[in-house]
Amino acid sequence: MIKFLDLQKINAQYADELKQVVSEVIDSGWFLMGEKLSNFETKLAKYTGATHAIGVANGLDALRLILKAYMDMGLMKAGDEVIVPANTYIASVLAITDNGLIPVFVEPDAKSYNLDLTLIEKALTQKTKAIMVVHLYGQVCWNSDLNLLAKKHNLKIIEDNAQAIGAEWNGIKTGALGDAAGFSFYPGKNLGALGDAGAVTTNDSDLAERVRALGNYGSRKKYVNEFQGLNSRLDEIQAAFLEVKLKYIDTENQYRRQLAARYLKGITNPTIGLPFPNNTSSSPEFNAEHVWHLFVIRHAKRDELQNYLTEKGIQTLIHYPIPPNKQLAYKSYNHLDFPITNLIHEEVLSLPLSPVMTFEEVNEVIVALNNFTL
Repeated sequence: MIKFLDLQKINAQYADELKQVVSEVIDSGWFLMGEKLSNFETKLAKYTGATHAIGVANGLDALRLILKAYMDMGLMKAGDEVIVPANTYIASVLAITDNGLIPVFVEPDAKSYNLDLTLIEKALTQKTKAIMVVHLYGQVCWNSDLNLLAKKHNLKIIEDNAQAIGAEWNGIKTGALGDAAGFSFYPGKNLGALGDAGAVTTNDSDLAERVRALGNYGSRKKYVNEFQGLNSRLDEIQAAFLEVKLKYIDTENQYRRQLAARYLKGITNPTIGLPFPNNTSSSPEFNAEHVWHLFVIRHAKRDELQNYLTEKGIQTLIHYPIPPNKQLAYKSYNHLDFPITNLIHEEVLSLPLSPVMTFEEVNEVIVALNNFTL
C-alpha cells in the first residue's frame, strides 16, 4: 500500500529530537507562553522574513484573529466585504463570517487553481476592505499588480498561508508578502505539529500586538482585559516540536519539488490534467514558488480513477469535494454559481506526495495512471 501521507514515518525521522524537547518542557514545569514559544516565534519570523510571528492555537484562529484585530483597530466593521477564492477550503470563509464580515467569492484561475487576480477589481464595492489570497496546494498566489490594486483601493491583503510555508515570490517568502498571514501547522501540513497549531506573521507592529492580546483573552497584562478576545495560544510542547521541524522545512520542500518533477515528467496519460506550476526556472524541481503541499491532478472521471488507484493499493484524497458556497453551513450562498470552481471540485484528485515517499513509489503511481483507461 502506498499511503497518501505517512505521518508516523515522517515524525519518526525526528523522534529523538522531539522526545528531547518534550522532556525539556515537562521538566521546566512551564506549559504556556514560555521560552519554547518565544524561540519558535523568533525563528518563524526570521524564516519568513516578517517582523513579527505570533503563535496561536490553529490556522483558522490565525485568520480569525487577523480580521478581529483589524476590526478592533477600526479598520473594518461588521458588514464589510472580503474577497476570497470560491474554491478555497472552508476555513478561509469561516474566518470571515465569524467576524461578521461578508465573503465575496471570486473564481480561481483554471490552470493554477489560485484566485484569478484579474477578476478581483470587478468584484470590489465600497464595502470591500480586504483581499484574502490563498496559496492553494503550496503555490504562491501573487503578482505585482495585486499590490498596486490594494494600494489604489486602500485594501488589506491577508495571506492564507496554511499550505505554502517556504514558497517564494521574487525571493520573498509567503507570510511576508501581504499585510498579514495566517499559518496552519496541522499535522499533515509541510510544517506539521503533533496536534493543532497555527501562527500569524506581519510587519505591522500594532497589528501584531493586537493579535497577541486578542489570542490571550484580550489581555496584555494578566487579569487586565482591554479587548474581547479569545483563548487561542500555541502551547509550549507544540512550539517545541515546530522549532525542531522548522530546521528541516527547506530540505523537505526541495524533496517535494523533486517528486513533483518526476510526476510531471512521467505522467503522460492524455486524459489526466496535470498541475500547472508558475515556473521561474527550467524545472519545477528548482522552482521556489511552489512547495507542493499537494500534487493535484484532474480527470473527468475522477471517482472512477480514484477507485482504480485504490484497487492498485494507492491512497488518494479529494481536496475538496464540495466548494464552500455549496455547503449547508452557507446555504444563503448555495444559489451562487461558479462554473470553474464547480468543475475543479468535481475533477480534482490529490496523489501521494510527502518527504518520506520514495521515487520507486512515485514511479508505481505513474505506471498506474498511464495505464488507466475509461
